[in-house]
Order: sequence, then C-alpha cells, then structure tokens
Amino acid sequence: MKKALGWIVLILVIFYIGTNPGPAADIAQGIGDGLAEVFRNVGVFVRELFT
Repeated sequence: MKKALGWIVLILVIFYIGTNPGPAADIAQGIGDGLAEVFRNVGVFVRELFT
C-alpha cells in the first residue's frame, strides 16, 4: 500500500509539472533558495564556531 501511494504521488507531481510548468518552476526555485539559505547559515555557524 505504501509503495502504491508513493507511485501515485510521483505520477501526480509529474502531471502537475507537465501541465503547469511556470508555477512548478517557481516552487522548485523557492525550494532551492531555501536549501541554499540553510547551507549558508550552517557555514556561518561553523565559521563562527571555530573563530
């Protein structure tokens, strides 16, 4: 059941990307910006930890 649900979610995501590429790109960019901010903050933390 869990595996089938995963496949269904994957198919729906692919369908959404295919039918709405603009908003999907905005979402992907937002996720990427968020991850970049997390890694930037981790870098600042480690730098401040060792200085």
